[in-house]
Amino acid sequence: MAFSSTPTFCFTFTFTFLFTTLTTTSLQLGNSQPILNSVEQESVYQVLESLNSNISWRSLFPDDLCLSGPHGVVCDYITITQTLHIVELNFGVVSDFDPNPTCTPNSTLPDPVLFSNFPHLRKLFFYQCFTHKPVSLPDFYRVGSGFEELVFIDNPGLFGSLSDNFGGMKSLRRLIITGSNVSGEIPVGFGELINLEEATLSRNGFTGVLPGNLSKLEKLKILDFSQNGFTGKVPGSIDGLKNLLKIDLSYNKFSGEIPAKMEGLRGLEFLDLSYNRFVGCGVPLFLGNMSKLKGVYLSGNELGGVIPDIWENLRGINGIGLSGVGLIGVIPTSMGAYLGNLSYLALDNNNLIGEVPKEFEKLGMLNELDLSNNSLSGKLPFSKEFMVKVGKKLKVEGNLELCMDEGVIKSFNKVSGYLGQVKVCSKIEDPRYAFLYGTSSSTRNSGHVYCLLVLFILLL
Repeated sequence: MAFSSTPTFCFTFTFTFLFTTLTTTSLQLGNSQPILNSVEQESVYQVLESLNSNISWRSLFPDDLCLSGPHGVVCDYITITQTLHIVELNFGVVSDFDPNPTCTPNSTLPDPVLFSNFPHLRKLFFYQCFTHKPVSLPDFYRVGSGFEELVFIDNPGLFGSLSDNFGGMKSLRRLIITGSNVSGEIPVGFGELINLEEATLSRNGFTGVLPGNLSKLEKLKILDFSQNGFTGKVPGSIDGLKNLLKIDLSYNKFSGEIPAKMEGLRGLEFLDLSYNRFVGCGVPLFLGNMSKLKGVYLSGNELGGVIPDIWENLRGINGIGLSGVGLIGVIPTSMGAYLGNLSYLALDNNNLIGEVPKEFEKLGMLNELDLSNNSLSGKLPFSKEFMVKVGKKLKVEGNLELCMDEGVIKSFNKVSGYLGQVKVCSKIEDPRYAFLYGTSSSTRNSGHVYCLLVLFILLL
């Protein structure tokens, strides 16, 4: 038997195969399509109505919410039960690509007991849902044993504190509460979340000291407690967090010395301890042994000392913030020699002296450089091309003895605007009379006095 055409045969064979497969699967499932059970369906309606009562959710989505529900309500087929269950609830529109159910100024949270009706829930996400009406942070210990992510972003109407009862949250991987009015201390039970990989509790009202049992969080990769009111010392046990990639404790009231035990965090890529009350004898030398660092920010602490020569092992770093830390001495040439990937460098508001190393001209990736308000002197070693590239993000004002070539200044001002009070370097036309000229008005004046003195002697 001959076939009239190969495409027809392929289509017929494919359709027959798919039909047979689907029929077999349907029979295996009891000849019925999996559906969401009525308890979870009703519970989703109640959550939606609490967050936005302006929308008639039941009439808009009258059918199975897993088959035709709003974006943000995510289901999954659970093999054990052989049916569909709610696994994610995401609220608040983040972008056009994440059109989750919208919230309103009157949004509230339902009774937390309601969340126990989702035994397979893995994630709860709220973005700008509680902005006006005060809402208390619920105790989510009733969630199922598979709960992995709890996220609240930019909810200034959210109040309350973290409960010490983490019960069913032992499987939690991500805890994000940022931009809210949640306050109080971090409970000791926080250290029992042994599967936690990210703890972001920034821009809240947390206070008190950090619990000493943080070292139990061995899987933690991100620790961000920035912009709160934490006090006391950073516990030395933090060195037990061997998988940490990021630490951000900036804008708090931490005091004492920066723990030397941090040197054990050899995988750390980002360290921000800026604007606290740390003291010490300069920039910690142990940073030179943390070769994977991409950014280190220590601004606003009373560290003092000189800039250490530790940069040879930090060639991959792209951001350094050392503003207002009391630095003295000169800028080491090694910063320019080894930090070829550097894009941001802030050394402003210190007591640095001497010239800017000529090696800085090699920092081709640099996009922002702040040297303002020091006592630097001499000629800036930057070309016209470098100046135009960095533009207004080059800050050198407040260094009265710094100078630049006139042509470089004109090129910069033409493209990027006013550079600031940087004087033009003096030109020495004939080296035989170099002693008559200098880079400061005092030197020039002394030259004029010398000339008058010689003339006076000749006249005699």
